[in-house]
Amino acid sequence: MFISDSELDAARKAFYFRDLIKRYQETFSVIEKCTKPVIAAIHSGCIGGGVDMVTACDIRYCSQDAWFEIKEVDIGIAADVGTLQRLPKIVGNDSLVRELVYTGRRFTADEAKSFGLVSSVLPDRDAVLASALQTAALIASKSPVAVQGSKVNLIYSRDHPVSESLDYMANWNMSMFQTEDVLKAVVAFMSKGKEAANFSKL
Repeated sequence: MFISDSELDAARKAFYFRDLIKRYQETFSVIEKCTKPVIAAIHSGCIGGGVDMVTACDIRYCSQDAWFEIKEVDIGIAADVGTLQRLPKIVGNDSLVRELVYTGRRFTADEAKSFGLVSSVLPDRDAVLASALQTAALIASKSPVAVQGSKVNLIYSRDHPVSESLDYMANWNMSMFQTEDVLKAVVAFMSKGKEAANFSKL
């Protein structure tokens, strides 16, 4: 909705835009908050909001022809829905992140892999989709208690000191150790691939 100068004063416009930005931020944060791991399969251009989206995902694969741009600087704004908050923690190179953010320059799939934005570069679109689906199937074969607990604790650990994260993990697993999935996983492991674990849905 467009807000004209005659309808609201500056302070009220600011509150309106803050609420709008927060709602946009949440549309990307829900990806990170999803209890299931989310895999991004990227091909061709991943620009602006696309980068915001993939940085909220758990795993990122891309095709060789993929390219990336943190484009917001070229339209006169700072990226405001997740890239500036998540990319530094994914990449771990403050200087590089600042370069990409301040210049808006394009970077390639190989460069994205070299600094950890993506974990794999595949030859083409079909290959990246096939790889993402293969990984998803492998994850789906694991205990959902273990997978979802791992995701929760990885995100918590990213945002908290090691000591606090270890306490959080201890509190988490004091109940999760009681799951039937532990026994099922051990039995399947001891069968050396002859018997697949059949985990209940979560």
